[in-house]
Amino acid sequence: MSTQLKWPAIPLSEWQDTCETLHLWTQIVGKIRLSRMPWINHSWHVPLYVTSRGLTTSPIPYDTRTFQIDFDFIDHQLLIQVSDGSQRSIPLRQESVADFYARIFDLLDELRMDLQIDTRPNEVENAISFPEDHVHASYDADSANRFWQALVLTDQVFQRFRAGF
Repeated sequence: MSTQLKWPAIPLSEWQDTCETLHLWTQIVGKIRLSRMPWINHSWHVPLYVTSRGLTTSPIPYDTRTFQIDFDFIDHQLLIQVSDGSQRSIPLRQESVADFYARIFDLLDELRMDLQIDTRPNEVENAISFPEDHVHASYDADSANRFWQALVLTDQVFQRFRAGF
């Protein structure tokens, strides 16, 4: 059995606009997680985790329920699932950060979750508040999928490292 990993080609020059938009979308989701999770050193309470289809927040507490938000880079959708069985989804498509922000908070409102986040992106030059950002509006599904495939392989490298190869 071969243990050679085949890395997808993801030249930044070909997907820079999608990369920047996706970075901001994931910050929105990360800040939602941040708003509900107890603090753990070095912000270990806010990562997105690699899944077999994309990225997930893992369960987030909200009153007596939990919810999670998943980016699915196979079917290209954002899915919010709640422990009471309710769920909502939106397609991942070319749209501005402002529109994505509005859509995700509309879904949370439909699910009876009143959440607020700091709407300013972190560690981004010339940051534009999420509700005002109509500049970043790219989503190339193939590039997003290849990026996720690279994350899957990166996760496997770390799994192998922890297991001692």
